[in-house]
Order: sequence, then C-alpha cells, then structure tokens
Amino acid sequence: MGLFVLFLIPFAVILGLILPIIAIIDIVNSKFQGNDSLLMVLIVIFIPFGSILYFVLAPSRKIRN
Repeated sequence: MGLFVLFLIPFAVILGLILPIIAIIDIVNSKFQGNDSLLMVLIVIFIPFGSILYFVLAPSRKIRN
C-alpha cells in the first residue's frame, strides 16, 4: 500500500498544480471567440479537473488562422 501512495503523490501534483498552470498559459496565448477565454479560465480555476476539461473542449473553440 505504501508503494502505491508513492506513485500516487506525483500524479496528484501534476494534475493539481502543473496542468492548470499549463492550461492558463495556453489560454493566454490562444485566441477564442467572444468571452470564451474568460469562460475557459473560470473552468480551469473553479472546476475540479477543469484543466482536463479545458484540454478536451478548447480545440473546438479556438480561432484558427
């Protein structure tokens, strides 16, 4: 059981800290229609696992060149 926890802690750190930071950086560097960028930031900040949801929803909402 102790070995499982040692593998679970880095996974939780990645999901909880690093992924939202990457998502917010991606939001700032991308262009969205209307207020979608604000909506995406709110999803990442306030919804648990919102950064994963962002990476699923964002590609269809970004403005392509």
